[in-house]
Amino acid sequence: MDRPSPWSAPELTLDRASPASLADQIVQHVEAAICAGSLQPGGRLPSWRDLAAQLGVARGTVRAAYERLTDRGLLVAFGSAGTRVVDPVPERPGPKVAEVLIALPREIRHRADPPLAFQMGIPAQDAFPATVWARLHRQAVQETALRNGHTDPRGLAELRSALASHVALARGIECSPEQVIVTSGYRAGLALSLAAIGAAGKTAWMEEPGYPITRFALKLAGVSPIGIPVDEEGIRVSDGRALAPDALAALVTPGQQAPTGVALSENRRAELLQWAHDRGGWVIEDDYLAELHLSGRSARALAAEPGGGRVIHVGTFSKTISPAIGLGFVVAPQALARHMVEIATLLGAPPSPAIQSALANFLVEGHYLRHLRRMRRLYVSRREMLLETLADCGVEASAAGLSVFCPLPVGCADQQLCDRCRDAGLALTPYSTWFANPDTAPGGLLLGIANILERSVRADCERLVATATMDRNSPAATAAI
Repeated sequence: MDRPSPWSAPELTLDRASPASLADQIVQHVEAAICAGSLQPGGRLPSWRDLAAQLGVARGTVRAAYERLTDRGLLVAFGSAGTRVVDPVPERPGPKVAEVLIALPREIRHRADPPLAFQMGIPAQDAFPATVWARLHRQAVQETALRNGHTDPRGLAELRSALASHVALARGIECSPEQVIVTSGYRAGLALSLAAIGAAGKTAWMEEPGYPITRFALKLAGVSPIGIPVDEEGIRVSDGRALAPDALAALVTPGQQAPTGVALSENRRAELLQWAHDRGGWVIEDDYLAELHLSGRSARALAAEPGGGRVIHVGTFSKTISPAIGLGFVVAPQALARHMVEIATLLGAPPSPAIQSALANFLVEGHYLRHLRRMRRLYVSRREMLLETLADCGVEASAAGLSVFCPLPVGCADQQLCDRCRDAGLALTPYSTWFANPDTAPGGLLLGIANILERSVRADCERLVATATMDRNSPAATAAI
């Protein structure tokens, strides 16, 4: 029986401005052609070389797309006979890659490794204590290689003990190792906390502006986030009582509010803890920067305050050491400790024992505190360098934690400007996305300071100005920077 003729793809065009990769777009188009019948069962696809030449992309890009479609059971490779559509085609092909990507927040899709200029959320790559960490990790791998049994779902005992000692010294939290649960990072700690308090179907206060990932996570967990305004003293507790009096939880960044960088004042701390006591609610403290405070002494953790028994303290090392190690922890209040351990035991999975052991030694031997002192000095220097360079370029900017904030005039879409800057190799963060309704939020740019380099900062700032003013037909864009 004759095979269908080879498929030409005149309708396959790629959008290089799309957040979806070129390989993902090829996958989407080929799958759509199969579903529409323009690529019939048994139909032959162009070779990698031919399709790459037609689309103006690398052969490896086409190859990656074909392999992904093969893994999903839509294509089959016949060697010299080419790549063909399976016969018969599955009735229900898997979810389209583009649809999966669209469901992800931009904050996840737009990360780069190595980080681009001004990218937030990545510690200084050139200051990572690689030699010390490599030695400790190598030793830990050797020591844990023969541990073939199940590990404690709370985390290694030596790490939980080290963490309990560290938070007592650096954050003022008095707790036992039995209250510490090691997690794979902030998100795992947040998921554990929400499950422990039974937050699904309830409402929760969230800072406005506030961390976009937290907002997405709350919605995914079935929790309704209610934005509570933030001012120079932190979250406005009185507004929270008025806007969502029945909220079960409040998610806050009291040490350095994300993204404004303000610390929760003493009065607001007392108000927030009193609300939790009166309501029988819970405060989830995101201590994402711990004691890495660039202005003055770091405030005590909220969980260390009198009345902190209704505070769940969530810590992470992604901003202070590296997100690559994938470690965080939760300090459970006494009233929740047993239940949180049950959840971690039945629904969680502890991180690699080798990574845990390496971090325990990193803490015990004093490397972590020395690393933080060094990073404070470095970040203060880099922040001042960036602010001075931006001022020289005529850009208004102010300090905001581990970033600087550049306001934009009304009518300038910060998301579109950030997309243009990304094409120019700059990873700026739009301020509007930190609000529940970005369309009505004030526009602005957040520029991370951690990976600013003296040799390139002026060129990066000049590229930012050039990109922001490239659209001469748009007064808002021209006045933006």
